[in-house]
Amino acid sequence: MTFSDIFKSSFLENVAAVSIVDMVLALVLSFCIGLFIFLIYKKTYAGVMYSSTFGVTLVALTMISTFVILAVTSNVVLSLGMVGALSIVRFRTAIKEPLDIAFLFWAIAAGIVLAAGMIPLAAFGSVLIGIVILVFANRKSGVNPYIVVLTVSDHSSETQAVEYLKGRVTKCNVKSKTVQKGMVELNLEVRLKEDDTDFVNELADMQGVQRAVLVSYNGDYMG
Repeated sequence: MTFSDIFKSSFLENVAAVSIVDMVLALVLSFCIGLFIFLIYKKTYAGVMYSSTFGVTLVALTMISTFVILAVTSNVVLSLGMVGALSIVRFRTAIKEPLDIAFLFWAIAAGIVLAAGMIPLAAFGSVLIGIVILVFANRKSGVNPYIVVLTVSDHSSETQAVEYLKGRVTKCNVKSKTVQKGMVELNLEVRLKEDDTDFVNELADMQGVQRAVLVSYNGDYMG
């Protein structure tokens, strides 16, 4: 028997195809779970620039994974061709947030599990993963950190400004220090006692302080 005869055998010709009911049910369920993943992503997003297209991609990726697996499981010849086609695909889009990788794998896994007919596993697993991400992604300290940028003229002005700042905030840590002739620049992470920011005006009015800037810090930080 030649290689061509194998692919023309009655075994492959009589492979049961996916019924219309199964296709519609799988795609509708994949759309619902993909929409749930999108809502969790939108709720937990903590980056700088929100991308609505990435959220739509999560819904589409769940549905695409579902109908690809449906096609692969219903036809052996098509599964071999699909492996060859997917092997040449290259994704070059940079992932900006580490959590986005988890959402991508979640969408792909949900689509595969649905296509395999494990509907309870797909539903329960997606709900559980969503709860875990909601709990841990939104768990932040109640006190927001700020960065104070101080530009002073000499060491004595630096010491006076830092001591004053420590007395007005609950926490003050030096992040960086740049020294030039006639100028010292400090970047300090601070935690405010209240929402009062008048101490920045008082810092700017101190002798030897050339500039005082208060910036909200939205990155990751230790508690």
